[in-house]
Amino acid sequence: MPNTLTVKRFSGAALMDYLDAVARLRIDVFREFPYLYDGDMEYERRYLQTYANCADAVVVVAFAGGENADKVVGASTGIPLRAEEANFQRPFIAAGYDPERVFYCAESVLRRDYRGRGLGVRFFEEREAHARELGGFDYYTFCAVLRPPEHPLRPADYQPLDRFWEKRGYRKHPELRAQYRWKDVDHAEQTSKIMEFWVKSARPDTSASAT
Repeated sequence: MPNTLTVKRFSGAALMDYLDAVARLRIDVFREFPYLYDGDMEYERRYLQTYANCADAVVVVAFAGGENADKVVGASTGIPLRAEEANFQRPFIAAGYDPERVFYCAESVLRRDYRGRGLGVRFFEEREAHARELGGFDYYTFCAVLRPPEHPLRPADYQPLDRFWEKRGYRKHPELRAQYRWKDVDHAEQTSKIMEFWVKSARPDTSASAT
């Protein structure tokens, strides 16, 4: 495993050189619990094209051993909430947030061999830095899938990431929920999942609330 890790941000058309590598990474990593995502390249390319088409979006890419597509071991995405689909904007609007003022940190994926080396923290730092450089955001947010504790595919040693997210300054907001559909690895058809949002204020010394 290479010791040299490089992290770089890409926006717009610059992402295209790494789109397929990030798509494959998402498919591989999201097969793990709790997402259990049975993905396909066609959908992933369409999904990531949204980021390539949005000049204010960002994809943070981690490379091991060189800045080539075949060296991509991690990736993290972010986009202004105003550019996301209505299903994700709806709970914020209902709670009194202005989607124009919220930056959505969509997901982070990292190959298992490279975990525990600070890249998860770096991904949050890079996305928030990108949002600050754009300006105009009061909140950062992301969402996580809710799975029951008794889920049959939950590993015995599974540890939720709540404490990690709390250390990054995010707080769970049970009133902010959306539903999203995908096919689980142990299902024949897509099913709806509940996604719960976590929010962090982008304004110093203020709490993450809409008021």
